[in-house]
Amino acid sequence: MSSTTTERTPRTQDRTDSPSRRGNRWAAALFLGPAVAYLVLFFGYPVVKNVVMGFQQYDIATFFTGEAPWVGFSNYAEVVSSALFGKALLNTFLFTAGSILGQFVLGMALAVFFRRKFPLSGFLRSLILLPWLIPLIVSSAVWRWLLDTDAGALNRFLLGTGLIDSGVPWLTSTSLALVSVIAVNVWIGIPFNAVILHGGLQGIPADLYEAGALDGATGWRAFRHITWPLLRPVVSVTLVLGVVYTLKVLDIILGLTNAGPANATQTLTTQSYQLSFQSFDFGQGAAVSNILIVISLVFAVVYLRANRRSVED
Repeated sequence: MSSTTTERTPRTQDRTDSPSRRGNRWAAALFLGPAVAYLVLFFGYPVVKNVVMGFQQYDIATFFTGEAPWVGFSNYAEVVSSALFGKALLNTFLFTAGSILGQFVLGMALAVFFRRKFPLSGFLRSLILLPWLIPLIVSSAVWRWLLDTDAGALNRFLLGTGLIDSGVPWLTSTSLALVSVIAVNVWIGIPFNAVILHGGLQGIPADLYEAGALDGATGWRAFRHITWPLLRPVVSVTLVLGVVYTLKVLDIILGLTNAGPANATQTLTTQSYQLSFQSFDFGQGAAVSNILIVISLVFAVVYLRANRRSVED
């Protein structure tokens, strides 16, 4: 037994350290190297730099002197204690919740509708992608014209039909501006939700619906007991990505209202932008963006864990 064992051990080592295996490892390293370098340079470094800036007095003078004194949590304390932070945090929550609710409900309705085969279904489904393909700054400019108080197409239509007596200040009213911005963002986000959810629906076998119909599970009951449980993993991904994307929306808000009027549409993203590129206080701007990153991570972790527990139960 001992001689057999001693003979097999070198063969195993030779097979493990064979030139072909070493070549495969080198090939894998060559393929992974550029991807890892890209992630480190364009994702890792900016995130680390932003975190460090949040603890520094980093302003316009730093670009000339190269000095950014360490101030600890002073930037966070000033940002959180400011009168604008509470309003921006509330608007961020309302904007995100309203956008996700509208996008998901309408996207799900369209996904279920286009699951059926009918003439021109493919063509109409492709048209849904248009709002998603248009650059955000272009979409905001178009919607700004549509929602203009005096010359906007929407107000002209409502005036022509006699539904209103004067132009509605969709973007200049403190009570309507946030609602209008949410509505525009819902319009932009519907294609993403519809496409992802439609792909998930395509993966559900039709045999399950036929079997459920025999037990009386049709219409809403079929959706509740067949579609929703099987679509839950896709729903989780859609909601998490939607929340993370919505939390960082900047173009639409700046293009429509510039965070006004009277900070009615001010969010943490626009506050970070204004602190960094209008007040040139990059330290406080980085602090706000770091708070936003933490909020995104907390939501993603809590939601995914809660969803996993509900699936296991």
